[in-house]
Amino acid sequence: MSLFAEQKINQEEINRVAWAACDTFRGVIDAAQYKDYILVMLFLKYMSDVWKEHYETYRREYAGDVERINRRLSRERFIMPENCAFDYLFERRNDANIGELINIALENIEEANKAKLEGVFRNIDFNSEANLGQTKDRNRRLRNLLEDFNNPALDLRPSRIGDEDVIGNTYEYLIAKFASDAGKKGGEFYTPKQVSTLLSKLLAPKKGDRICDPACGSGSLLIRLADAVGDRDFALYGQESNGSTWALCRMNMFLHGKDSAQIEWGDTLNNPKLIEADGLKKFDIVVANPPFSLDKWGAESAASDTYNRFHRGTPPKSKGDYAFISHMVEATYAENGKVGVVVPHGVLFRGGAEGRIRQSLIEENLLDAVIGLPANLFFGTGIPAAILLFKRGRTDSDVLFIDASREFEQGKNQNRLRESDIAKVVETYRSFETIEKYAYRARFEKIKENDFNLNIPRYVDTFEDEEEIDIKAVQAEIINLERELVQVRSRMDEYLRELNLV
Repeated sequence: MSLFAEQKINQEEINRVAWAACDTFRGVIDAAQYKDYILVMLFLKYMSDVWKEHYETYRREYAGDVERINRRLSRERFIMPENCAFDYLFERRNDANIGELINIALENIEEANKAKLEGVFRNIDFNSEANLGQTKDRNRRLRNLLEDFNNPALDLRPSRIGDEDVIGNTYEYLIAKFASDAGKKGGEFYTPKQVSTLLSKLLAPKKGDRICDPACGSGSLLIRLADAVGDRDFALYGQESNGSTWALCRMNMFLHGKDSAQIEWGDTLNNPKLIEADGLKKFDIVVANPPFSLDKWGAESAASDTYNRFHRGTPPKSKGDYAFISHMVEATYAENGKVGVVVPHGVLFRGGAEGRIRQSLIEENLLDAVIGLPANLFFGTGIPAAILLFKRGRTDSDVLFIDASREFEQGKNQNRLRESDIAKVVETYRSFETIEKYAYRARFEKIKENDFNLNIPRYVDTFEDEEEIDIKAVQAEIINLERELVQVRSRMDEYLRELNLV
């Protein structure tokens, strides 16, 4: 074994090498497409390296006894069928049908691990001419991809990566990079880490909680809340409408050791899959960063909704924000359920059906806090967003408004929340008190006076008084400047005369 292979892996190095593998596809296919090939290959490499090391361990332990080795391997977290591992495919990287061989390997891995991986690879095709080009070009790209992932820096054996979070962190790192490259489409599958962290601290999940994200994307929000529990006793649930993003989420959960997470594929608003006893499955926490103002979300069938989610009213067909909010609130436990949802600011003040739904939620004493975020935090949109927190079983009817829109670190392409910004929001929410020019604890009557309009400036006055101007001092300064100007002009005239220019 080489000295390099014995060293523990460096998180930055694995991130760098994995990202460099994308060079195979850059300029050839869109980032929104090639992300799937990179992430699936990383997933395959990790599974293969884990399986290889465990096999070698058992081979030594059982002195090559094949029956005992296989019996032990059958009890592993997953099964790696014969001729499916990365090394097998790497050895055949020059074969004319390498794309087909990779597809077959993925199908067999899926079949051998149905409970955990069924359907995960159904949307990826390594033999696709449409995505990867004609045979000669496709084979060259796949050969390059396999060679990139054979880099010693991507030796992902457990003895080398140490903390299992390393591979999960790399997966999240790549997803974040892809989201940034994908622009507007990036926001459809990834929530920036600092926003996920803020939501996890605000919602404060605890041991034993059932946590759900009905628009889970690649699963980053769910993982952040799971990490915040500080215990392995929790249950994760999610639903995602985009098939390839659903697959990314399943793999993301697996790489983070969240194998038991139930992630469903389907449209939450029109076909909710998280059901029990013919009703919506209930959760302690429901969290989401759903698509902003989703058009054609299914308003025409809301009145006949099997689960009566829209009893407060049907949101406009061109704006699905309150459709998601209605679903999320109805999916919480009636006694103490909590909701955290990212929304565009229009949700706070638009009238019509949305205004009536908003009024009902407030009158039912479900709204707990409104938090304004800085602009340009999210991929693909520069508009500022807000977080709405709902809570069942509230003991008073006050609502806390926080204006956190001015406290952030400015970036070249995106702004970001600093740890201190996050801590201030969380501390303010927990204290639930008014802070001048930052937070306001509003009584129900105050909100009612404002016709249930939640626009933050109505409650948090951030206006800065202009400094009083000393008129006499300004006049004196003007006189002094005029005197200096006369002197300067006089000297200038002297210079010009000396040069015979006047």
